[in-house]
Amino acid sequence: MKIPRRHFLKQTALTGIAMTIQPHLSFSISEDGIIGHSDFKYKIDAKWGNLDPEKTPVKNCHEMVMDKKARLIMVTDEARNNIIIYDQSGQLLESWTLGLEAAHGLTLVEEGGEEFLWIVDNGGRVIKTDLQGNIVDEIASPIKEGIYEKGMRYTPTETAVAPNGDLYVTDGYGSQFVLQYDKNGKFVRKFGGDGHGDAQFKTVHGIAVDQRKDGTPTLLCTSRGHNSFKRFTMEGEYLETIFLPGAFVCRPVIHGQNLYAGVCWSRTKYLEQMDNSGFVTILDQNNRVVSNPGGTAPVYLDEKLQLMVQEKPIFKHCHDVCIDQDENIYVCQWNAGKTYPIKLIRV
Repeated sequence: MKIPRRHFLKQTALTGIAMTIQPHLSFSISEDGIIGHSDFKYKIDAKWGNLDPEKTPVKNCHEMVMDKKARLIMVTDEARNNIIIYDQSGQLLESWTLGLEAAHGLTLVEEGGEEFLWIVDNGGRVIKTDLQGNIVDEIASPIKEGIYEKGMRYTPTETAVAPNGDLYVTDGYGSQFVLQYDKNGKFVRKFGGDGHGDAQFKTVHGIAVDQRKDGTPTLLCTSRGHNSFKRFTMEGEYLETIFLPGAFVCRPVIHGQNLYAGVCWSRTKYLEQMDNSGFVTILDQNNRVVSNPGGTAPVYLDEKLQLMVQEKPIFKHCHDVCIDQDENIYVCQWNAGKTYPIKLIRV
């Protein structure tokens, strides 16, 4: 969908922000209610997306995408309603389920003018549906297909679809490979694996196709334990690492010339990831961090990015972000008291 020019919102205050906080969510913010840095600053709408938990419950709000109709589609691991579809005011449009108890990844793809969803379940399923929840395809487990050797774990987390229709599946909670399939579902190759080498991963949690540089597609893969995104060719050859010290990032989300990501944990004390320490990070077209809503301001010394950590306890564990046509951010959280998404309104 073509992204129109951003409308700058000149709100001076967010009415009743202290009265609209979701259950289990508490935080302190500046007097004007603005978070973020540089030209990427936001007001918080903590009431956006709140639903009746008796009728439309969530466990974890894992990921969100926006379709051509500007509807916001979210996946949750609540088996009674895996998919929740919002309008941009935060009202529920519909919900449906595949009965998945570990639904985790969500990717939107357009084929022949129709949109489809790739839904990844940590139980080992990678499923393609239409937007009404009808299953149209499924990728077989690499264990059953003999792609993995005996004893190797398979716990997929995310997918990405290349311009030629190839599908990439990240085994982020399993054996740390990225698996490539052609548009017909035939296995092509795997790359990565567990380790600390440049071309290896520690929690290859997410993946995205990046065409910001001269239109040439490359793969950006999360290596969350390494606090980084790693870039590969579409054939799985390592190119570079984008190091984000302190930020245990989830999947990369490309919007225009910027890269956005939820930070699930940061290193607020010593060297270990700390619970309830998430924030959002934003990178420019040169992959320099320009803003950390909820986190400390990005600082570069001698061209090296310094440690980034949570500054304000706005978020618990940011698992994904979705960006709309006005460049507002919708933040999905894992392990956050079954709260619904939070909207950050760009100002």
